[in-house]
Amino acid sequence: MGDVLLTFDGAIATITNNNSDAHNAFDDAMDAQLFAAFAELRGRPDVRAIIWRGEGKSFSSGRDVSSIGNYQGDLSHHELMRRGHRGIQQVWDIDAPIIVAHKGWTMGGSWQRAMLCDIRIAAEGARFRLPELTYGVIPDTGGMGALFQIAGHGLVSELILTGRVMQVEEALTHGIISRIVAPDALDATALEIAEQIVAMPAVSVKMARSIIRNLAVPQLRTSMAEEMIAQTFISRSDDMTELRAARAEDRPPHFTGS
Repeated sequence: MGDVLLTFDGAIATITNNNSDAHNAFDDAMDAQLFAAFAELRGRPDVRAIIWRGEGKSFSSGRDVSSIGNYQGDLSHHELMRRGHRGIQQVWDIDAPIIVAHKGWTMGGSWQRAMLCDIRIAAEGARFRLPELTYGVIPDTGGMGALFQIAGHGLVSELILTGRVMQVEEALTHGIISRIVAPDALDATALEIAEQIVAMPAVSVKMARSIIRNLAVPQLRTSMAEEMIAQTFISRSDDMTELRAARAEDRPPHFTGS
């Protein structure tokens, strides 16, 4: 059993974040399992709808914070980001729409990944946050572009530049999610939506989703390419060096903007 599970029930597939002890925080191993699941789904024309959910209290608290800005592997920063972008951009090559079921915390890269999918619903009490700037980095998984498309300049600026928490009711008002349900009805509601999609003519679903994707995806690809350049620069910047030193020395950082 892995930390990301892929199961099938007829024409409906379910991806489950299964690291509940850590609120489904993602590490490199979970990334690899998630991207492998997407790769398998790309080759499954029999799958007509996909549910993406989390086991336990949260959909996902984002990236394991110990790894943010501290990657120690063999890949260059640019190669690491390319791997992540290629992995998540597979959602645009899957014929089946993806329904994301939010609960508890959805943060950081996991929220950004969810915003690249088709339909998002949430349980009462769900919370959302993009805390990347508090770690000295920026959102780099398409979240800035997706949130801009959904909610506009003002909101994306506030959420990213302050890192504040967004409650589920506010997310609904901005169209970030399409409905709020009781926590014990979340999985059943996601399944109901999936069954409604499966009942539609398959070719019509594909064509409608293709048109919607063509409206959104070109701008998101451009945004993600810019994120890659900016994040690579940040990783080598004087400010990032100062942030790491200040934390190691337990002192306030002195940023110069370079």
